[in-house]
Amino acid sequence: MATEGIEAVFLETHNWGKAAKFFQGLGYELDFATDHNSGQLHNAVGPPLFIAEVPEGQELREPRLVLKVPDADAFRAAAGVEVVEPFAETHFGTREMTVRDPDGRLWSLQAPLGGA
Repeated sequence: MATEGIEAVFLETHNWGKAAKFFQGLGYELDFATDHNSGQLHNAVGPPLFIAEVPEGQELREPRLVLKVPDADAFRAAAGVEVVEPFAETHFGTREMTVRDPDGRLWSLQAPLGGA
C-alpha cells in the first residue's frame, strides 16, 4: 500500500494565537481550534495547516509534511525507508508513523484509527 499525497502541513509555534492570526492574514480560514492551543486552518487549495503551540523554552521543530495513509495495518515501508517511530495512536484520534528520508528529514505518515 502506498501513501496518498499530503494530508497536512504540521507546524509548531510558541504562540498559537499570533500564528493563527498570521496565516489568516495570508488568506487561511480557521477550521477549528482546540482547548490546548492548537488548531487547523485551510485555504482554497492545498493541504490544511495544523499548528500546535509548544512551551516558550522548547526549540521549534522544522515544519513537517504529513503524508496520508489509508490503512496503517496494511502499510509496509519499502526497503530503504528508515522507520524512526512505527505507527502509534495519537491523542487526536489518528495513527502516526515517522520516517527519515536519505537527507535526514523527518516525514509523518498519518492514518485513521481502524484502517480504511
